[in-house]
Amino acid sequence: MQSKYPIGILGATGMVGQRFIQLLENHPWFEITWLAASDRSSGKLYSEAAKWRLDTPLPERIAQMRVSIAEPAGAPKIIFAALDSDIAKEMEPKFAAAGCAVVSNSSAFRMAANVPLVIPEVNAEHLHLIEEQPWRKESGGYMVTNPNCSAIGLVLALKPLEERFGIEQIFVTTMQAVSGAGYPGVPSMDILGNVVPYIKSEEEKMEAETLKLLGKLESHGVTPLAARMSAHCNRVAVEDGHTESVSIKLKKPATREEILAAWAEFQPLKGQKLPMAPEQPIEWAPQEDRPQPRLDRNRGRGMAVTVGRLRPCGILDWKFTVLSHNTVRGAAGAAILNAELLASLGKLEPVAAVAHA
Repeated sequence: MQSKYPIGILGATGMVGQRFIQLLENHPWFEITWLAASDRSSGKLYSEAAKWRLDTPLPERIAQMRVSIAEPAGAPKIIFAALDSDIAKEMEPKFAAAGCAVVSNSSAFRMAANVPLVIPEVNAEHLHLIEEQPWRKESGGYMVTNPNCSAIGLVLALKPLEERFGIEQIFVTTMQAVSGAGYPGVPSMDILGNVVPYIKSEEEKMEAETLKLLGKLESHGVTPLAARMSAHCNRVAVEDGHTESVSIKLKKPATREEILAAWAEFQPLKGQKLPMAPEQPIEWAPQEDRPQPRLDRNRGRGMAVTVGRLRPCGILDWKFTVLSHNTVRGAAGAAILNAELLASLGKLEPVAAVAHA
């Protein structure tokens, strides 16, 4: 690529916004040219507006950028959004109506019939739904979303099994990192030495999004996967990395070797050369006590899902453990990979010109 796409970040000072900055700073396709956050941050240098919380230094170029007002005027035409759901409901349509491609990490529009909820390795064909959006016809703008941080690891592990054997039932219990709650997140007195068995709306989102992601694209929407699903979501005292205990009932019998082969051979993006895509999206951990967040969350630069502990289930058919990095694969990295897929399909060339083509 001879020149980089200029991009902006909505919600740039928050934890997911910071992860966007970290992952995009040396990206070969995208260059950050615009940052926006709340009104109290606008006009300040980014270094003054944000309390940098990540384990790599704040890039000096970003530190010296001014935080802009969160309005489409003056913004680039490609926007990564890291907004709270209530704010996103109002703000993201404004940017799409102004001709922007809004690649969102918010839950606000994930279940909208004409908004694609996408994991590139799983359901890239769902991107066709952007053509059903009114903004696309009027200004060229559109919205694309990535899933909830707990759903994305699960769905990556389930997709090759659904393709080969079919899935009838899914039962999952999550142990979710505190970084999923943002900063400052869960008070230390509530989480240290403790497990909190409730995350607002998490179970509902996980169940609905999983079935939509594994569903089939129809003419004007997605028909969810016809499977029964139950999720239990818990917050645990882990910094990064969501661990999930999964049991499934398959439509067709499968041996342990067949399931391991399905995971190992799952490489749907191979040859596409998307910078954020892991070479092996599903990695197998053969050790009896893996995967673990501290040891496995950064596999594939944080973009790979690790599976382990595959064994027969006494109630359903098989059970196993899934681990994914919740702020990389489960948030900012997922949105960046979606944007890379859009770029590879010519959907960013340029966004504003589509309405006049």
